[in-house]
Amino acid sequence: MDLRAGQVAVVTGAASGIGLALARRFAAEGLRVVLADVEEAALAEAVHDLRAEGADVHARVVDVGVREQVVELAEAAYDTYGAVHVLCNNAGVGSGAEGRMWQHDPNDWRWAFAVNVWGVFHGVQAFLPRMIEAGQPGHVVNTSSGDGGIAPLPTASVYAVTKAAVVTLTESLYAHLRAEHARVGASVLFPGPHMLRTGLWESHRNRPARYAKRRPRRTPYRSLDQWEAAMRTAGKEVRFTPVEEVAELVVAGIRADRFWLLPASEHSDAQIRARARSMLDRANPSYLESFVLD
Repeated sequence: MDLRAGQVAVVTGAASGIGLALARRFAAEGLRVVLADVEEAALAEAVHDLRAEGADVHARVVDVGVREQVVELAEAAYDTYGAVHVLCNNAGVGSGAEGRMWQHDPNDWRWAFAVNVWGVFHGVQAFLPRMIEAGQPGHVVNTSSGDGGIAPLPTASVYAVTKAAVVTLTESLYAHLRAEHARVGASVLFPGPHMLRTGLWESHRNRPARYAKRRPRRTPYRSLDQWEAAMRTAGKEVRFTPVEEVAELVVAGIRADRFWLLPASEHSDAQIRARARSMLDRANPSYLESFVLD
């Protein structure tokens, strides 16, 4: 797909982090951008900044875990611009689960699945029929993670499970689009290759009451700064990938019709090989033993 001025991109989770970087990058290509986010104040600030940079943007407060709100987002996008060419199902949350899996609060799973999995599915169903029917080149990008999408980090198992689901969902979507001979492509995004400074670490700030924890946390939430300080104190190197690099990877991937938006990384490649080798050898997943679970 050739990105051109005048086309329309829809980005969820667009008020900050990767989503905002994607919106800004699409706007730099001359695309009109529809921003969706659950955080109203941050969304308003993002719109103000983008418009000050000359972008043509429309915004809507959306909880992607609520199907009706995503359908209304699609209606607003088509009412405003008449078409959608790029859809980035990017919104995501960390569940805040503690302890072993059998100790998790079920609402941690319900909330993470509502946003990270159902949010992607809602986007597909709300936008894809009209994108296909239009007969114009288009593209869908679903945001996964190396945590789950490549191999699970057991200490973040809820998040990992949801991001693994996004990979399989997108693989299936790709096959369905090809079977329909649609002019719409699909990609799964693995942001990285290093850590990212995003609001994912503080997802709890936007947790809906319907998914409230049924019992209080045993330990306080840890911010990214606190985690980074702990890693450095432990003598471990911490590297970050700018969100702008992730946005550049997406734009290049859409243009190349590339399914795997997976940045080069020796660490990721080693994980992929170890997991595949374990499956091919019918061997136990020894590649998980390097994780400290205490």
